[in-house]
Amino acid sequence: MLKAGFARGEITPPMGTDVWGYYQPRTAKGVLDPLLATAVAFDDGEKRAVVMSVDVGGINMEAMAHIRSSVAKAINAELDGVFIACTHTHLGPCVASPQSKTANPKTLEYSKWFTVRLSDIALLAINDLAPVTKRLVTRGEVKDVAFIRRYRMKDGTVRTNPGYLNTDALHTLGKPDEESQLLIIKREGKPEIGIVNFQVHPDVIGGELLSADYPKFVRDTYELNVPDSRCMYINGAQGDSNHVDIRLDPEKDCAGGYERARYMGKKIAMSVISNYELAKEISGEKISCTHKMVTTKFNKGTPEEIPAALELAKRYHELGSEGALPELCDMERTQLIAKACRIERMQSLPDDKELIVCAIAVGDMAFAAFPGEPFTEVGRQIKANSPFALTIPACCANGYEGYYPMQSAFSEGGYEALTSMYAEGTAELLIEDSLKILKSLCDRQ
Repeated sequence: MLKAGFARGEITPPMGTDVWGYYQPRTAKGVLDPLLATAVAFDDGEKRAVVMSVDVGGINMEAMAHIRSSVAKAINAELDGVFIACTHTHLGPCVASPQSKTANPKTLEYSKWFTVRLSDIALLAINDLAPVTKRLVTRGEVKDVAFIRRYRMKDGTVRTNPGYLNTDALHTLGKPDEESQLLIIKREGKPEIGIVNFQVHPDVIGGELLSADYPKFVRDTYELNVPDSRCMYINGAQGDSNHVDIRLDPEKDCAGGYERARYMGKKIAMSVISNYELAKEISGEKISCTHKMVTTKFNKGTPEEIPAALELAKRYHELGSEGALPELCDMERTQLIAKACRIERMQSLPDDKELIVCAIAVGDMAFAAFPGEPFTEVGRQIKANSPFALTIPACCANGYEGYYPMQSAFSEGGYEALTSMYAEGTAELLIEDSLKILKSLCDRQ
């Protein structure tokens, strides 16, 4: 008999811990709302697995391997049975590998505690196991929450986040994935579990006060509206989407900040709650899990690009982003500095890189992990071509190693392609190999 368990615990770091994202140093200076780790455990009598969602920006593969190993040992599961997805909040802490020689000492100290804390929360989910009486799936549509952030401009160039009310922006390059998904797990004698899946950057609030951003409001809204429930949020393929609706006037409209995050979270949760009664039951109880290492090439830059990139990276390290490129502003500056830093970092690395893709199946549903930020189209293709009745793609899961733009983006340009550490075609490789392992798990059911 399939059993499921739920647990949640706080993972808010101490002040002074490094905060995720941006090309400027940020440390935690306060707390808007507590950061959480949520765990859903499964046990079919022969195999055990845990799926976790943590309010963290991302954790690299080296650090994640250490954390997953600790969790696997704590719950007596195989390594492939541990699935840890970061919500990718940009107001969450950085988590460093124990071997890191460059991390802030407070970040290192927090990272050690974080590993123990996740192991404890996973174990609490195991201790909460109860027989599953039903699993159901429903979907919804969320309009005007996720926006493709790459635009073709009137001069023919491509810009990421060109700014509100920018009349030079012609159209987006792609369409957002506006599908929301919900897995309902009903249990004997215990609160039911809802796992909500959507895809958009949690970079809505800004600043240096810790917050889970809009995922907090997904969880809160769901639990407020579905009696006796517990909610997990898993962020999907969101590498080219965010909350910025350039049609809005930030002086007059709710275009960003805490209120926008609340609006987004409520709207995502209500999209699936409104279809709750239409949910359809899925079958199967067997747990299976696997992974595959995908070999790709590093994007080291052309011989013509390297000298200028190294010079810009040097200026950035000495003068900061504004000092390095004072004539530019906002995203224009950020994407050029990010490209230079990427080329600088790549020079000391080998030509090839191995990336991990993982999946866990429980009967006729599956979770698919991508170690970084895949473009929206990656998630769309995984959901469309997976053999399971429900497949939940997760960004920043079981590792974080950067952006995975679709091949067309490299010729178009924009921040994501300029900063991606990997050669053209990497996203397509991840899609191909993820679908292979999903098929292999389906064959085992």
